[in-house]
Amino acid sequence: MARVVVEGLTKQFGRVVAVQDFSLEVGDGELVSLLGPSGCGKTTVLRSIAGFERPDAGRILVDGEVLNDVPPEHRGIGMVFQTYALFPHMTVAENIAFPLMIRGRPKAEQEQTVREMVALVHLEGTENRYPHQLSGGQRQRVALARALAMRPRVLLLDEPLSALDAKIREELRGEIRRIQKTLGTTTLYVTHDQEEALVLSDRVVVMNMGRIEQVGTPLEIYNAPRTPFVASFVGMMNLLSGQMAEENVFRWREHRFSLHPEIRLRPGEETYLAIRPERLKVITSPEFIPPGWNAFSGQIEWVTFLGPIGRLSVRSEGEVFLADMPSDEAMRFPGGASVWLSFAPESAQVIPKGENG
Repeated sequence: MARVVVEGLTKQFGRVVAVQDFSLEVGDGELVSLLGPSGCGKTTVLRSIAGFERPDAGRILVDGEVLNDVPPEHRGIGMVFQTYALFPHMTVAENIAFPLMIRGRPKAEQEQTVREMVALVHLEGTENRYPHQLSGGQRQRVALARALAMRPRVLLLDEPLSALDAKIREELRGEIRRIQKTLGTTTLYVTHDQEEALVLSDRVVVMNMGRIEQVGTPLEIYNAPRTPFVASFVGMMNLLSGQMAEENVFRWREHRFSLHPEIRLRPGEETYLAIRPERLKVITSPEFIPPGWNAFSGQIEWVTFLGPIGRLSVRSEGEVFLADMPSDEAMRFPGGASVWLSFAPESAQVIPKGENG
């Protein structure tokens, strides 16, 4: 296990600033995901830690050792790529043993490690197959086993599941988490898939335009986004633009919504009110609005069937709101129906405008 520290990492390609003043600490045995849209700088951070990119500024440390001038092959870091990068002329066993072979490890050690790694990634019986004889999921398991064979201090995974279909992705992300927990390897995982990041990670780093927007546990990122970007990028979110009328009263258009008593912002402060679709209740008549809840009227535009849930799109005062509920309930609402949208004061988050996380 190892502790990774990145201090003020900045990397520029020509006039494009890929990463700006990125700082992060990853604890021993922790799995941290870098989450963000394409071009946000997450892969550049990973490649800088691996030694494939040289930072323009900042330091990279593993267990207190500064790695900036250490060649990639001497950093003790394993990396798994999106494209597998397996040697097509080598068998599964030979691919896994390759990093040990080039380091001159004894043949007996190579064979023992291959057996351990094959068992770890559940690929028994495939040792003598070539990459073209494997499925995409199996090839990615081989790539993971090869990276782990050298017992790296740190494991880096760069969107390793993005080329696979949904079902295989779901299976493999569970396997990656199991393996990481079994070995206790400090791991950084790059992905643009928010569900993947929330499922896999001890903590999530949400990035945008080369900068960190927020760092937190999956629960913190989902339930308490600190910026409008995080609120809208991670999961679905209804964002209302308005201002504080009182310390814990939010004003949107002509509506005044009561907030949790702990929310105390200055009256007149411009803010966003953030409400997850599953926290927004659709009600057919105002008489059914729960006591103390906020409510406003709207009209259903359409209902989307999403398996276990149904998503209602409701237009109110020129804006569209999303509300989730069990699909058998959602499908009963006809398009064009007039409804009320209601939410409890504690169900909403307030995000001050201009907050940069």
